[in-house]
Amino acid sequence: MSSATRTQETGTGKVPVPRPRLALSRARRIALPFGSLLLFLVGWQLLAASGTWSETLVPPPAKVWGAFIDVSTTHDGVRGYNGTYLVEHLGISLRRIAFGAGIGIAVGVVFGLLMGTVGWLRSLFEPWITFLRTLPPLAYFSLLIIWLGINEEPKITLLAVAAFPPVAVSTTTAVAAVPSSLVEAARALGGSRWDVVKDVVVPSALPETLTGVRLAVGVAYSSLVAAELVNGLPGIGGMVKDAANYNNTPVVLVGIIAIGVSGLVINGLLLRLERAVVPWRGRV
Repeated sequence: MSSATRTQETGTGKVPVPRPRLALSRARRIALPFGSLLLFLVGWQLLAASGTWSETLVPPPAKVWGAFIDVSTTHDGVRGYNGTYLVEHLGISLRRIAFGAGIGIAVGVVFGLLMGTVGWLRSLFEPWITFLRTLPPLAYFSLLIIWLGINEEPKITLLAVAAFPPVAVSTTTAVAAVPSSLVEAARALGGSRWDVVKDVVVPSALPETLTGVRLAVGVAYSSLVAAELVNGLPGIGGMVKDAANYNNTPVVLVGIIAIGVSGLVINGLLLRLERAVVPWRGRV
């Protein structure tokens, strides 16, 4: 095969792909996101410059950038926002998400495996999980504050409760969809119940479970500001809420952008993990 071509895997094997075409495809994947970002910034600047709304409501990008610099550095003797740098606010919130979503994901995987393999457990718990999934976080956050106080416990619990249903539902569905022929073949070869779960059910359900994990992290992020409504400083959601109380729209936008960008990074890392753990997905 010449140096001007490369192979690309398809559902039927490997086919040669010309290098110029491959380079063009990669350039397009990079250029399109940056092009859409540039278009968004231009539209934002035009909207702010039009005077339709005041700068308090729609600040220009330069003002938001200035707010980003302010909350990321020490300026006029003030350290970041409320004495904490932006990266520290974000780090504290990410730690809350890691603990809260981590607990919810772990419990969700266990419940999903149990409900997918034991029919009566699914009938018992599935209505409650569906009920929990339909509740917005603010609906029960006040109750968590009454029960657990205003420190870290209600925040972690809220994020755990928010992350639990997507993983439980996706894992249950994936386990229930495992081909019975595979299970029967494993049993015929002398595999115990644990062997069947470990060697057949878990690998078969893993792709959908990882999709549920990504959804759970997204739900936890969407619940972050709600989790930090009370005593949320330091924390990126608490910073957004506090800045909104003073109509500090540039700082609010900085916080929102920080949450969104960090969410994109974590989602990308989870996608890489998914490709590494289940490389066969989409190829069979």
